[in-house]
Formats: sequence, C-alpha cells, structure tokens
Amino acid sequence: MLTSIANDAAFDDVFGRQVQALGRPGYVLIGLSTSARSANVLAALRAGRERGLVMIGFTGEARSEAMSGTCDLLLAVPSEDTAGIQECHEFVYHVVAGMVEARLHGRP
Repeated sequence: MLTSIANDAAFDDVFGRQVQALGRPGYVLIGLSTSARSANVLAALRAGRERGLVMIGFTGEARSEAMSGTCDLLLAVPSEDTAGIQECHEFVYHVVAGMVEARLHGRP
C-alpha cells in the first residue's frame, strides 16, 4: 500500500488514503509526529476527522497547534528534544497497547 500510493499519488497521501478506504466511525486513529509538521500524518488526521474516527495525536509541544485542531486527545510532550519526545511517546503507546490487549482478552 505504502509504495503504491506514494508512486501513484504522492507520499503525503500514503496514510490519508488508507484512512479514507478503511476508516469507519468510532475507529481510533493514532497519529504520531514529533514535529507536528509531517504532511502525511496531518493528511491522515484530516481524513480520520472527515470519516468520524476518534483522533489521538502524539507530538512535541513546540508546534502542537498543527495537530490540536484535528485531535480529540493530544499528547504534546513538553520538550524540544526529539529523542526524548519519541521515548515518551513509545512508553505511552505501549501502556495503551497493553491496556487494549488486556481488555480484548478479558484480563484486568
């Protein structure tokens, strides 16, 4: 999907086109962009908003306003350090994934 969309349309569309095709109201979309400027992530968030998805964004604090308008929940790590922002995102993402997995498999 990634290369076919990038080759046939544009790399900025690689995630948004998939959200348009597969996203359904009530689905959850998590968009990660340390800078909040990744055009392909922003396009996916816009597509998700149009399709009625629950929107969650992970970014750094510096330009979080670029994502805040499309996200229902935004984690904006208060840092300018790319590695530190990404480490925080990774931790939170794994916690959320563990909670979802536990819920799906009936574990407390």
